[in-house]
Amino acid sequence: MKIFKPTNKLDLIFWNDFLQLSSNDPLDNLFYQLRQYPCILQEIFSNLTRLISEAVSSCTSDCIALSGGLDSSILGYYLKKNTKAIAVVAKDFPASDLVYSQLVAKEFGLKLYIKNATIEDLMYSIEETIKILKNFNHIEIRNSIVLYLAIKTAKENGCTSIITGDGCDELFAGYSFFLRKKSTELQKDLERIWKIMHFPTQQIGLALGVGIESPFLNEKVANYAKSIPADLKVHEENDKKYGKWVLRKAFEHIIPQSIAWRDKSPMQDGSGTNSLTTFFENSIKDETFESKAKLYLEKDKVKLNSKESLYYYELYRKYFDPPYLMGSSKYRCPDCQGEIAPDSHFCRMCGSFPI
Repeated sequence: MKIFKPTNKLDLIFWNDFLQLSSNDPLDNLFYQLRQYPCILQEIFSNLTRLISEAVSSCTSDCIALSGGLDSSILGYYLKKNTKAIAVVAKDFPASDLVYSQLVAKEFGLKLYIKNATIEDLMYSIEETIKILKNFNHIEIRNSIVLYLAIKTAKENGCTSIITGDGCDELFAGYSFFLRKKSTELQKDLERIWKIMHFPTQQIGLALGVGIESPFLNEKVANYAKSIPADLKVHEENDKKYGKWVLRKAFEHIIPQSIAWRDKSPMQDGSGTNSLTTFFENSIKDETFESKAKLYLEKDKVKLNSKESLYYYELYRKYFDPPYLMGSSKYRCPDCQGEIAPDSHFCRMCGSFPI
């Protein structure tokens, strides 16, 4: 297992000794073995900061989608002063990203544009996003309307391309469900996700005529991230387990501590669009949901589990055929009959998980 290149004879001696030691020990002990060789950990941190810096420097965008989370804050650190930063928050719902994006913008001298999205903005964005992505996946829609609004706002402010933090959670195990897995299981799960990961940002940017640059998906950054052992991606710090541990550790003295160790907040939570679930629950009558859910199950073979999903599905059907009529694959989601990959645990069409 090679996760960095030794740069001097001392490091080479340590590295050879480490390889001998780790070859006879389970992966779960890897972190503790590495602790005995601080030069190796430091080299990993150094390589990460260098590669990410180079990836950001190669970008030509003068704008960044800024949530104030770990990923976008790291990228923001390397940008020039007065680079435009776009933050999106729902005006009528609780949103935690606002205070963090303001903190990061002030810390790094970025010019912050805040899009306070009204209910009308959100409803419009939902329909446009469904038209672009061609699905009614409630989780993806809630997250992607934030990206839609950020990219649209960037364009309205003169930006022709925008930097995003896409890929960081997939490469460095940032999602909360990773925290429950042991190293060997985590590694297998990450490798599976790397084969199928996709980013709606690209489709949305193309539809809006705005270029998308994602430094974490830079080939050198991605390849190096994949070579880092899983035990360094999910680990405890001060008796609390974190995803993206190695990235947090590498940048904890570079970006504000409150950002470096901020809990993972999904885009829908930080922006406030997660409250759309409650909004639709209160807006659609029970009898309306029950009758329409029964209709679409019989007519389109689609099982709708929430009023929010019903709303999205009806918008989807304005433009597209039922999922069971699309594609030729024999692998189908049990809830919507949409096509899925043979080894997928998740339906991109409706959001069903696990399959």
